[in-house]
Amino acid sequence: MSQKELAELTNEELLQETKKTKSTKIFDAAIFGFLIGVAVYSAVRNGFGLLTFLPLIYIPIAAKNKARSKDLEVLLKERNLK
Repeated sequence: MSQKELAELTNEELLQETKKTKSTKIFDAAIFGFLIGVAVYSAVRNGFGLLTFLPLIYIPIAAKNKARSKDLEVLLKERNLK
């Protein structure tokens, strides 16, 4: 959802989206930690290779999720819901 689509949501829907973003933050951290572990294991075991740079693929996805979370927080503050 873009900023415009977030602005069109009702207060209840915004609060539900906030709950979803909390679980998304945990999921992003878990996936990124796992990918870092795979990269370190790959670098130690086989030297630098394709799996060593695997976490770099997930960075744009996590950045997009974080930006959406920030937009949601701003919208919640505008509506005095948080």
